[in-house]
Amino acid sequence: MNVLIIIFGVLLFNLIVFAHELGHFFWAKKFGVKVNEFAIGMGPKIFSFQKGETAFSLRMLPIGGFCAMEGEDEESDDPNAFEKKPAWQKAIIVAFGAIMNLVLGFIMMIILLAPNKQFASTTISKFTEDAKSSQTGLQIGDKIVKVDGVKIGTYKDLSFNLIADGKENFNIDVVRNGENTHLENVQFEVVKPENSRAATKIDFYVEPIENNFFSLIRQSFLDTISTVKTVWASLLGIITGRFSIREMSGPIGIASIIGEATNEGLKKSVWAALANIMSLMAMITINLGIFNLLPLPALDGGRLMFLIFEMITGKKVNPKYEGWIHALGFFLFIAFMIYISYSDILRLLGKT
Repeated sequence: MNVLIIIFGVLLFNLIVFAHELGHFFWAKKFGVKVNEFAIGMGPKIFSFQKGETAFSLRMLPIGGFCAMEGEDEESDDPNAFEKKPAWQKAIIVAFGAIMNLVLGFIMMIILLAPNKQFASTTISKFTEDAKSSQTGLQIGDKIVKVDGVKIGTYKDLSFNLIADGKENFNIDVVRNGENTHLENVQFEVVKPENSRAATKIDFYVEPIENNFFSLIRQSFLDTISTVKTVWASLLGIITGRFSIREMSGPIGIASIIGEATNEGLKKSVWAALANIMSLMAMITINLGIFNLLPLPALDGGRLMFLIFEMITGKKVNPKYEGWIHALGFFLFIAFMIYISYSDILRLLGKT
């Protein structure tokens, strides 16, 4: 059974890669760009077939993929080369890899939420015994709309903004009896699990939202947006020092987290294990989409910056210089991944 779950995880990861590369491929073909190869996986080919001008291949290492377009990274005399196309078309081709990851995340959210009879709202229905928050301002029936000035749209938003910093006091805005009410210094208990950061304990329950077709689509969309916001908030938190860079996970850490989530799920059922994996994969594909859009060299977002410059000025950056910048970005990215992987290993060994 564990082997089947591992296979399921690998297939989901390759689905994430496929969706990303399909976004590039679809729009490249739409705009008449010659695609030399569409590959899932890296390294030696397991098998491939030719259809028209494009070779479709499956490669041995399930760690990525690529959509190799003529003239993407070099000059080409082919009139259908990527570099010959207008800047706005190239921008769409580049951006849609990341956009497809976000679309896949939304689809995964629908699949994850569909079996649920109800969804969590942000309206308080009940407090736990001796709840501090009820003693310092919150009431049953309050719909929480802001935490420390941050807008709250879903329970995901609520839990992230309450738990992440391990704070005791919050300024919370609620809708109470149809009116907006601002509450100062609402207090919560803080817990400090062993080998983990302090976290705020949520001491109330929320009203349910009944699952039907329309609420499912709405909740899936809102949860996808909430995940996007969480990714951005986490990235900004690392930049501002709110979170430590050591808390980031690379491939090794992610594999460990997936393994733990799988084992926890198996204690309940096979479906719970598969749902845990899919939940993590939804987070990963959304992370990948957001990360790829960052304006950094070697990422799709970095390429977009050059294309936006071209659209604004009508001038192309010298491909040689752009190539150097992306090469430097790639080198720094690999160095960063080595550092994160090293941190993952130390964490697994219990040395951090």
